Amino acid sequence: MNGPQFEASSPSLYSLAHLTLINCTPPELVYIAARAGYDAVSPRFIPMHVPGEFTQSPVSKSQVQATKTALATTGLRVLDVELARITEDVDPRSFERSLEIGGELGAKRMIMSAWTNTRDDRDFLIDVYAETCELAAPYGLTIDLEFPSFSRLRTLDEVLDIVMAADQPNGGILVDTLYLHLSRVDLGELLHVPANLLHFLHISDCLPGIADTRAGMIQLARDARLYPGEGWIDFAGIIERMPPVDYCIELPNQSRVAELGYEEHARRCLTHAKRTFGEARSQRRLSDPSTPSINEEHHGQRAH
Repeated sequence: MNGPQFEASSPSLYSLAHLTLINCTPPELVYIAARAGYDAVSPRFIPMHVPGEFTQSPVSKSQVQATKTALATTGLRVLDVELARITEDVDPRSFERSLEIGGELGAKRMIMSAWTNTRDDRDFLIDVYAETCELAAPYGLTIDLEFPSFSRLRTLDEVLDIVMAADQPNGGILVDTLYLHLSRVDLGELLHVPANLLHFLHISDCLPGIADTRAGMIQLARDARLYPGEGWIDFAGIIERMPPVDYCIELPNQSRVAELGYEEHARRCLTHAKRTFGEARSQRRLSDPSTPSINEEHHGQRAH
């Protein structure tokens, strides 16, 4: 009798998230990521106007062309683009230019999160999410809904509810290891999420204590994340409960950037990640199919 079968997977891509080096423009992010050893980047084409964020328009003709040149020069791929926010007055059509650029650059995902100020707008969230998925489909993009612990949707269950209710073929859920910690999500809950909704994983570490105020969580998330292995997050336990996915390192830490510089900070993020969980593999069974990772879809196409 054969033993249990698990999904085979090709090596995961490692991508550098824009928030890690939020001061950099998208083309600068590409060149730094290439020198630091990454496979891909996750650029921000919808600014959030947070402190320190780059000021150039990422969707201007000159910036888009510079980003394309950087990608062609380095051979890096684009894993995902960000960040579509659901607010009370949002028009999903405002995301279309960024979706178009994502499609042009070969991205497979766009991140979305919800920032409304009421707790009784579930139908509105479902409608906006579904419409964004429909707009993204022609560009070959999934819309991966995230649950920042200080946003409208704060738990894995809450985003799963919205994505399942919207019932879109290009729907998805983005799991961030920091928000799993801050939202006190039991790792076993990952097994309840259909594997085809989990496409990639945001990576950073933190110390055991959980910030008990919104301001504290925001400060930690935007400016004080730790390298994998410096804190207590169980990366192997998370990865074993996910389908095979790609990894996006989102690790803003301004004191580290000030001490080390952009490139060395990015390099240490990657080195610590590979050292801490590089051998971890999905243990989800073949009967629970997942969407192929970008690495599988483009296997062997990266320029050397």
